[in-house]
Amino acid sequence: MSARNSQAKKAAARERLREERERQAKKDRMRRQLVVACSAVAVLAVAGGIGYAVVQANKPSHWETAAEAKNVTAPKNTSGANGTTVVIGSPSAAKTLELYEDSRCPVCATFEQSVGSTIEKDVQAGKYKIRYVGATFIDNAAPGEGSKNALSALGAALDVSPEAFLKYKAALYSAKFHPEENEDKFAEDSYLLEVADSVPALKNNAAFKKHVEDGTFDAWAMKMSKTFDDSGVTGTPSLRMDGKPVTVQGTDNPPMTTEEFGKAITAALAS
Repeated sequence: MSARNSQAKKAAARERLREERERQAKKDRMRRQLVVACSAVAVLAVAGGIGYAVVQANKPSHWETAAEAKNVTAPKNTSGANGTTVVIGSPSAAKTLELYEDSRCPVCATFEQSVGSTIEKDVQAGKYKIRYVGATFIDNAAPGEGSKNALSALGAALDVSPEAFLKYKAALYSAKFHPEENEDKFAEDSYLLEVADSVPALKNNAAFKKHVEDGTFDAWAMKMSKTFDDSGVTGTPSLRMDGKPVTVQGTDNPPMTTEEFGKAITAALAS
């Protein structure tokens, strides 16, 4: 083999090696670019996920939005700003018993089971009217939504009639249906409708059912809750007769038996 041919072959081999190295280098650059691009996409995805989570965490809850609502649908049989004045009884009754309750309140349940029927009979007899003020503070103390949801459902019952409202309120507080304070069963529309089936005026009532499931009176419930917060009352059940506390004589305690209530209400009516 001549020296010239040998040099030519060596040059060709070097050229092939150079071309192979360039191809490999090009592949390596493309691989690095892909890795960087994919990493950037992953970072953006993670950042986007975190951002979405932060936005969702800071997004007002349904009930917070309802509390800030400007347009409030109030039930029938209400009056005042946003329909938060609920007075039931004969307009000719000279006295008004203000009744402050939270639907999840276990003491309210005890009170209603003991005294509720007496109040209903007194109202029917025209002894006095009642003004109902609903609270939702137990949802904060025992985290949940049951107080708010039950108050909205009470609005749906009031939309049917004052009588349906009183019967439904009694059913919610009954020994059969009232849950333990740490059970948020009133947060479930299905359970509120189950309780309503015990009230003839509400059983199979399509309009009532729709209002409960649609949350028609959610904003009203939150405005009513604000009325309680602004009242100065610090616990439930609380009773006032024309603004003055109705309590067991010599105490700050609400009357929890029919005997205690009879004495307290007689004194309040006489004052």
